[in-house]
Amino acid sequence: MTRVLLAIAALVFLGLAAPALAQAPPQAAPTNPTATQQLGAPDAAPAADAADASDAGSFSIVAMFKRADIVVQAVMLLLLLASLWSWGIIFNKLALLSALKRKAKRFEKTFWSGQSLDDLYQNFSNRGDHPMAAMFLAAMREWRRAFEGGVPKESLLAGIKDRIDKSMSVTIMRETDGIEKQLGMLATIGSVSPFIGLFGTVWGIMNSFSAIAARHDTTLAVVAPGIAEALFATAMGLLAAIPAVIFYNRFVAEIGRYVNSLDAFADEFSTILSRQLDEKVK
Repeated sequence: MTRVLLAIAALVFLGLAAPALAQAPPQAAPTNPTATQQLGAPDAAPAADAADASDAGSFSIVAMFKRADIVVQAVMLLLLLASLWSWGIIFNKLALLSALKRKAKRFEKTFWSGQSLDDLYQNFSNRGDHPMAAMFLAAMREWRRAFEGGVPKESLLAGIKDRIDKSMSVTIMRETDGIEKQLGMLATIGSVSPFIGLFGTVWGIMNSFSAIAARHDTTLAVVAPGIAEALFATAMGLLAAIPAVIFYNRFVAEIGRYVNSLDAFADEFSTILSRQLDEKVK
């Protein structure tokens, strides 16, 4: 995923740099110097000046990126990479949570269908690919170990129930850590990107004021391009941060609800196993 995002960022950078390369046409050797001086020379300079003036007055994304200072350009590229990275994490988590909810719903439907625990264990022994099934298998393994030497004594029931509960709790914690992976990076992008964009803005405004002082001209035509380039860095920071914060909060809430459903199933399953243990001992 990281390599794909770096490749996309490289393509975007080449796309931004392509117009600058395309503006340098190949020069052909003049066949008649005198005619070139009489006909070509008067028109070449005004054309170049017009192109420069058009680029200087343009407020397109490419033009602002080209005019920006090297530090501001680095900030823009960094924020672009952060935005692509955050969207990669977002799409990955959306697909993961959707798959987990679908598998959990299917598992619970099978679990409450009336099959015996041994049949369920045989069916899901090779399909523990989601937290609810993994938790069920962990509890059933502890259950089976308790009966390896025959029916356990009544004095051992408390220890068996405690081991079953702990095995399910450890499984929930381990599976939850896997689900929450990369959420910290999403939170970091959401909290840091605005400050990185603000740094680019401050740096750009400093350069703009330095240029204004050097030219001794404070007209709007002179001030506006530099200020626009600087503010564009802040806009990119917000563009990276807003989706990251929104989806981070959404994922935290959805994962919390999913973990609550795992805890509820663990309590129900623990009750079932505890009841069957008491019945077998009697």
